[in-house]
Amino acid sequence: MGFFGKLSEGLRKTRDSVFGAIANLVTEKEITDDLYDELEEKLILADTGADVAMDLVEQLRQRVRADRLRTGDEALEALKDILCKTMRPEMLLSVDGRPTVMLIIGVNGVGKTTSIAKLAHLYTKKGKRVMMAAGDTFRAAAAEQLTVWADRVGVPIVKHAEGADPASVIFDAVQSAAARGYDLVLCDTAGRLHNKKHLMDELSKISRVVDKACDTAKVETLLVLDAITGQNAINQASQFIDAAGATGVILTKLDGTARGGSVIGIRKKLGLPVRFVGVGEGMDDLMEFDPEAFVDALFEETEEK
Repeated sequence: MGFFGKLSEGLRKTRDSVFGAIANLVTEKEITDDLYDELEEKLILADTGADVAMDLVEQLRQRVRADRLRTGDEALEALKDILCKTMRPEMLLSVDGRPTVMLIIGVNGVGKTTSIAKLAHLYTKKGKRVMMAAGDTFRAAAAEQLTVWADRVGVPIVKHAEGADPASVIFDAVQSAAARGYDLVLCDTAGRLHNKKHLMDELSKISRVVDKACDTAKVETLLVLDAITGQNAINQASQFIDAAGATGVILTKLDGTARGGSVIGIRKKLGLPVRFVGVGEGMDDLMEFDPEAFVDALFEETEEK
């Protein structure tokens, strides 16, 4: 199955439960205030968040008026364009420094470790030299779990003894990668609860030591969120952003929810671009986020009618 096929299949629950109905609503009704009200309700059901839903509908209302749109099909195309622009990042994510360091952060259970493995697989296929760093030194056997994934993907890993200073592990990994000409260092971190200040301070420390290890390293701090928890995950995320200077989001388990509209809300509410989405359990099921492909997949069945 190709890229779009995987994405489309991963979004099936969301498309079938909400966005298919949105497409039918917009294309089959006259463009009236009642339509806008119903659209807002459905966007909220899709887990965009109430304020985001209101903003999207207001943008559509203005577009319809400014462009003098008359048909439902025209309104749907306008809505899709608005969604794309809402989710589109200001800058693309590139692995072009040596090394690029990705700090993977988030609470327990969101899929950080498996996301690291899938990222290693993704970039290895692109021809990049990838290294892992076992920065979760608190959870029992976390380093061993990551080592299994590193062996499976075929990339080296830097790890210390359980209970070691996580910043020290990542410092050593970044220094090693810089010396050996690696392109990418993927750094695991312990699952931090958003209300544990000392653990959040540790994330800040890790961010600082990367610069000390290699002053030319480019750092991306990616916050892993679980799409199934939707708005609750978004509400927890702000403190992570403050502590670690998060630059983007990995949204996992999109295939497991019928409310995938949280992708739309993340950019608006957190000010962070979604960089990767997980649409399955396979190694190829974590993919770079493409707003246009995402929106096309949400409305795929409508376009084929």
